[in-house]
Amino acid sequence: MPISSSFVVRSTILLLGVGFLTLFGIVATTIWLGERAQHSFNEVIEARETRTAAVELRAALQTAESSQRGFIITGNEIYLAPYDNAKSQSLRRLETLTRLLARNADAVALLKRLSEAANEKLKELDDTIALKGAMRDQDALAMMQTNRGKAVMDEINLFLSGIILRTDERLTEAVSEQRTNAGWLRWVSILGGLLIVGVVGGVTLVTLQYAREIAVARDQLNSLNASLEERVKLRTADLARARDRAEVLVQEVNHRVANSLAMVISMMQLQARTLSDQSAKNAFAEVEARIYAIATVHKRLYSSKDARVVDLDEYLAAILDHLEVTMRNEGKGASLRYTIEPLKLSTDASVNLGVVVTELVTNAFKYAYPNGNGEVRVRLASLPESKVELTVEDDGVGRSGDAVKGTGLGTRIVQAMASSLEATVEYLARTPGTTARLIFPLKQAA
Repeated sequence: MPISSSFVVRSTILLLGVGFLTLFGIVATTIWLGERAQHSFNEVIEARETRTAAVELRAALQTAESSQRGFIITGNEIYLAPYDNAKSQSLRRLETLTRLLARNADAVALLKRLSEAANEKLKELDDTIALKGAMRDQDALAMMQTNRGKAVMDEINLFLSGIILRTDERLTEAVSEQRTNAGWLRWVSILGGLLIVGVVGGVTLVTLQYAREIAVARDQLNSLNASLEERVKLRTADLARARDRAEVLVQEVNHRVANSLAMVISMMQLQARTLSDQSAKNAFAEVEARIYAIATVHKRLYSSKDARVVDLDEYLAAILDHLEVTMRNEGKGASLRYTIEPLKLSTDASVNLGVVVTELVTNAFKYAYPNGNGEVRVRLASLPESKVELTVEDDGVGRSGDAVKGTGLGTRIVQAMASSLEATVEYLARTPGTTARLIFPLKQAA
């Protein structure tokens, strides 16, 4: 079963959480055991100090008693040399025991009695030594023979033996507790380490499995990409062939349309030669000029690499040259000059513009110069904001207001074509002559 990324994330978080809790448990247990070990260590130190103080107190009292016995029996003061030191040490050790056992409520009464017995023993030693020093040997012996000093010493030994026994028990318990704590720490460290190793191993296994599946998925993706690239190449080649066929078909269609329109023009010229009515001949010539404007577009598209747009400088130049030749053949003495910027326009818009230019130039030749001599100027130029201006001007007789000369068909054709170009034809009076101006957006251009 494939491992999902969400499963990897959840399992990793879970395992890391377990590892964190384990580590926290190990740290907390270590701190707790450390505190207990420190407490046991303090107990051991205190018990050792208590035991040492008890042993040294007993030794000091025994030393003082031995010194006293030697002096009483021999009368030699050399035996008194260690007495004062032993007495001072006894008092210091008694004070140490009192300080160490003061926190133990059970030892308060024992310490009180031990202090009384020790002081009584030291007083008995001081008194016998003083009697001996005063040469009262019989009194000193009599005090010793009462055995009071021995009874006090036995009581002191009993108290001190009890203290030493209890401190030994405390030392044994503290050592045992330290061993137990050490055992717990060992087991906690072992179990925690094993658990952390298990967590790391689990995370590693999940990560490796996920990495293997990613590698397999990557290999499959690379294989699919290679296959897809091959299919894309084949499809691109098919589309390229289809595009080439479509371009060939479009060129063939434009070629056939251009030929058909040329044939129509030829038939109209043949028909016009059979006519005797000059008005009919003129009408045929106008229709022929319009058809030629359309045929010229298809002719240009046939030789062009892009059938979507037309180069206006070549297209309009061909139309204007044809118009000039036609008008001269009809006996018109006017000349034609033009300035066309190299702009591109969509095919449909170019046809409309070609028809407009044909109509405006034809009208200028027909009506501007009744005597037949003059000049017609055509200019196509770009304007700001992606606009284009077409002007056709002459120096002829001008327009009489809004009067329409002839049948008015040409004017209606110009207005219809201008509307398709989203423009309006303006006729501006000149002195002399007329300017027909047309401004349209170049958005039709591809």
